[in-house]
Amino acid sequence: MTSRVVELSSLLVSKPGYRDGRPCLRGTGITVHNVAATYSMGYTVEQLCAENPDLEPELFHAAIAYYLANRARIDAEIEEDIAYENALAARFPQGIAPATRSDA
Repeated sequence: MTSRVVELSSLLVSKPGYRDGRPCLRGTGITVHNVAATYSMGYTVEQLCAENPDLEPELFHAAIAYYLANRARIDAEIEEDIAYENALAARFPQGIAPATRSDA
């Protein structure tokens, strides 16, 4: 039986200006950072696939492998994201709403 070889680099894609250039699962906007955060909360690949039934397990396996190989950097970036979100929440406790016209 012959099986095809899949290059891990074909499963993750990053584009400058899209999702801050962070690697995403091929064909999606799901970043490795998103997968890493859920993986760190104890989610398994099977659970991720159940929540994303149109995606192949190897996409999540590739994201987790990338995360584990770059854990310190990705964890630091996730912490920066959380700090930024917390700062925005403190600055705008009522949330950010569209501007309303005073002459309407």
